[in-house]
Amino acid sequence: MTYHPKSEFIDVMMQRGFLADCTDYQGLDDALSRGVVPAYIGFDATATSLHVGSLIQIMMLRWLQKTGHKPITLMGGGTTKVGDPSFRADERPLLDAAQIDANIAGIKKVFASYLTYGDGATDATMVNNAEWLDGLNYLDFLRDIGRHFSINRMLSFESVKSRLDREQSLSFLEFNYMILQAYDFLELNRRYGCLLQMGGTDQWGNIVNGIDLTRRVLDQEIYGLTSPLLTTSDGKKMGKSQSGAVWLNADMCSAYEFWQFWRNTTDADTGRFLKLYTELPVEECDRLGALEGSEINEAKIILANEVTGLLHGVEAAKAAETTAREVFEKGGIGDDLPTLSLSPADLGDGMSIVQLIVKSGLANSGKEAKRLIAENGAKLNDEALSDAGMMVDAAMLAEPIKLSAGKKRHALVRLD
Repeated sequence: MTYHPKSEFIDVMMQRGFLADCTDYQGLDDALSRGVVPAYIGFDATATSLHVGSLIQIMMLRWLQKTGHKPITLMGGGTTKVGDPSFRADERPLLDAAQIDANIAGIKKVFASYLTYGDGATDATMVNNAEWLDGLNYLDFLRDIGRHFSINRMLSFESVKSRLDREQSLSFLEFNYMILQAYDFLELNRRYGCLLQMGGTDQWGNIVNGIDLTRRVLDQEIYGLTSPLLTTSDGKKMGKSQSGAVWLNADMCSAYEFWQFWRNTTDADTGRFLKLYTELPVEECDRLGALEGSEINEAKIILANEVTGLLHGVEAAKAAETTAREVFEKGGIGDDLPTLSLSPADLGDGMSIVQLIVKSGLANSGKEAKRLIAENGAKLNDEALSDAGMMVDAAMLAEPIKLSAGKKRHALVRLD
């Protein structure tokens, strides 16, 4: 792209690799240059924590605030009741109001690490779209809002079209999602002067609908900006590890596990991830990403420290690095490893090593644990395990034991 932005925010988005597309580069750039632009990203409450896949959106809001604008974090208390069908093969399971509220309470914890909330011009605001969606009168909504939507156009959006082309069912409930999300943008513009919606490229159709609706109803000029949907260099969806989703809440993924996820970044992704997930200067990210051989490992440690420091704090990042060095370089146990604590009642007369490997999160099933052992990939206190039938009793747990799966994944097991 040859566009040369005037505003710092667009410049950062382009230089660091956040920008996939924009509805009007010139118009948005002018608005950003004139003064404070309120902008939002929506987060549906489908789990009690966001995972690493949402971190690119959170970093966009952080840069928005750092460059002098106002982030709005929109909690989807209303839209979660419907479920976003974008690029899904099936309908999301429906959650009740109590579960959605519990999920929102869990998700909220993360944002304070990245954004400053308050009443100032550039302070972040958190809003729940249940405020305006829960009380809608259906007939009024159809008459006042529904008439602005063309079914023909909605069917042409890729997120819907791909589902129909595969002859997969799309319920009327899900089809309404894009109308509700468009209405969110209208309400945020009306209530907070919001001028920009951001999201992944899978949200393009929803964003365009919101812009069109707001122009028709309020005669307001507003904008949309999307980021690329990230996959790792080996084609995997960002946010997943061998043991499942990498959650942002500490009670679902410890600071050490989070640090280790970033430390295990592939060589090819290191420079790109430094630009997206840290605040190091672009030139430094390029320099670190170009390192080769053993030197790239130091770049990965910097990546892990920077990303973990933003979410969990600098001290937690340092502790994770110290633990990793003890485990990998000195063969020690380390203070910060994921820990499985067993009570005497849990242990009983003993527990099989296969059960312990599964309970500690190093394998997803007994079958996977047995395969690890058979392939010499499992270790107990750095010694290879060969007997899948081995039992661990209270005497063996007089001191904590270290279990390992491969070279990079470890856990402690102790008896409380």
